[in-house]
Amino acid sequence: MLISALNSGLSGMRANETALDSSAHNVANANTQGFNPQQVSFQENANGGVIVNLSRRSAITQQDNSGTDLTNEVVQSIQYKAGFDVNAKMVKTADEMLGTLINTKV
Repeated sequence: MLISALNSGLSGMRANETALDSSAHNVANANTQGFNPQQVSFQENANGGVIVNLSRRSAITQQDNSGTDLTNEVVQSIQYKAGFDVNAKMVKTADEMLGTLINTKV
């Protein structure tokens, strides 16, 4: 159970890190002509945890600016960081519980 919680927390941290990287990529290219921002979607992994899928948003009609919505990217970045922090706390708690369990068995 604790190992499963550790693995789920780590996969959540990785997924949120990837999503945050994608958001940073979109913001960095906001002024690039014709840039199609990446879109993030989270999916439950069959073995537990979460995976993130990256795709390109639909092509923009105007080639003089990108399709990046900076307001949306800021909000998503805050959500991804909060998701990372929650998963990090879960990993820390599971690690502490595992350490306590090992100490009581020794």
